[in-house]
Amino acid sequence: MIDDREIVANVLKGNYQAFELLVKQYQKLVYFVVFRLVKNKEDNEDICQEVFIKVYNSLHRFAFESKLSTWIATIAYHTAINYLKKYNKEVLSSYPEDMDNYHFTTETPEYELEKKSESEYIHHLIMQMPVNYRTVVTLYHLNEFSCAEIQEITGIPEGSIKSYLFRARQLLKDKMKKDIKFLQNERR
Repeated sequence: MIDDREIVANVLKGNYQAFELLVKQYQKLVYFVVFRLVKNKEDNEDICQEVFIKVYNSLHRFAFESKLSTWIATIAYHTAINYLKKYNKEVLSSYPEDMDNYHFTTETPEYELEKKSESEYIHHLIMQMPVNYRTVVTLYHLNEFSCAEIQEITGIPEGSIKSYLFRARQLLKDKMKKDIKFLQNERR
């Protein structure tokens, strides 16, 4: 792992190889943040490039008041949200009020489970969740950010983050139980 202070200092001195190292270090983080918000692959690639352009252009303002990863994730999150707003895509505030009537997919559970491995199946379920749920689940469980860091990245109050995490986990658990029950009934 690279030393963030050293890499930032080198990038600010004009060392492009240092910036390449920074990109390599954080490209997965940026991709995961953007990918969980924006579903179109081509758009994801463009947004990720835009994120690193913003990182490069703003790096002189980064004062190490937070972790570099948190700062970069914040830029990625806001760039993706701005894309969603600009193109009238699903925005963060849209989530179902009635969780019992929320449907994940039109495909049968058997088809989904046979077609994908367990992790791909869970990924598939996460991608069908409302944007705010999949965002906090991704940042918390996959990127291992704390609730305070997620608040810093997204601007969502910490209490709401905890609530979204609880609801998202419950949604996943309920959907997986229904799918397993469906599969068991199909096999009888």
